[in-house]
Amino acid sequence: MADHIVPHFANDDGVAVIHIGVKEFQCMGARAPFDHPHVFLDIGGDTEIVCPYCSTLYKHDPALHADETRPAGAYVKTLADA
Repeated sequence: MADHIVPHFANDDGVAVIHIGVKEFQCMGARAPFDHPHVFLDIGGDTEIVCPYCSTLYKHDPALHADETRPAGAYVKTLADA
């Protein structure tokens, strides 16, 4: 069983870059019904990663919390957040 919740992010606005405060997350493209397969991404020791489905560039920013993004609004609340 996982010891933490994996945040989900969506790029509804189609921006090129989203800054996030975590290194492990799921990209879902846009919110349903326009989503792509929800893919787990791990930035690891790097500072950025590109989603292989939607080509969104995610950049890690340690100043952001797990539920914060720049631009704002890319964090997706899940049932686990309730």
